[in-house]
Amino acid sequence: MTSAARAPTQGTCLCGAVRYEIDGPFTMVVHCHCSMCRKHHGGSFATFAAAPLMGFRWISGADHITVHESSEKGRRYSCKTCGSVTPMVMKELDQVIVPAGNLEGSPDIQPSAHWFVTSKAPWHTITDSLPQHEEYPEEFGITGVTRTPVEPRPGIVAGSCLCGDVAYEVSGPFLRMVNCHCTRCRRGRSSAHATNLVCKIDHLRLVRGEGNVVRYKVPDARFFTVGFCRRCGGAAPHVSAERGIALIPAGSLDCDPGLRPQAHIFVKSGANWFRITDDLPQFAEAMP
Repeated sequence: MTSAARAPTQGTCLCGAVRYEIDGPFTMVVHCHCSMCRKHHGGSFATFAAAPLMGFRWISGADHITVHESSEKGRRYSCKTCGSVTPMVMKELDQVIVPAGNLEGSPDIQPSAHWFVTSKAPWHTITDSLPQHEEYPEEFGITGVTRTPVEPRPGIVAGSCLCGDVAYEVSGPFLRMVNCHCTRCRRGRSSAHATNLVCKIDHLRLVRGEGNVVRYKVPDARFFTVGFCRRCGGAAPHVSAERGIALIPAGSLDCDPGLRPQAHIFVKSGANWFRITDDLPQFAEAMP
């Protein structure tokens, strides 16, 4: 099938309220490691796919999207029900920027670069051979926004959403840290995979913003629930009382947790455009 005749690629948020399709062809797929993308998505990095705007269409839910002004020129878009990141329509560039984790099909091209590697998460190691850029490539003619770093405190791992309205602290040891490639995590985090930490409930303290946290549970799931800030859409912790644990989206961390991912899980559901290149153990489904 030629590029001109290819079937549209569809995308959806986690709850299914927001749906769209892209004729393509996709022109670029990149991994962004900036702190703002990590805060918004909740993962170790975000992956975006660009395509011509003329081939983009909303199928449903365009009125279901919230907008947060994350900087003087930056806008962040997300579903108000489930928190999934939604496409950025950039009329000035005649492009649409789509979160690759929400695509139901393949963009037919592979990631070509890493951006903002100087802001890379301390727990994430880039192990592929793609070009790395400290910020945006020079040819884009734009610069990024620097976030004020949070000073670490002994025995405390702090975290917050993108706008800062929701903040939390973890005072005890984390039980585990894994990269999950299941479809729900990819849609919920709008990225190649989720990176989540697990701790005991009594080790998590919400410093502020309890009333701003929205939680969405997938209807047919036994436990799967995501939390996000009502204002900015940024990822937030979720307490699973049934299991006695709290799940922390790694991208929401403000400092190094002192732990590194221990495995990739549900790799049989992984994105067909993302290749695992590290040497961590891989499990087709959950860890034994």
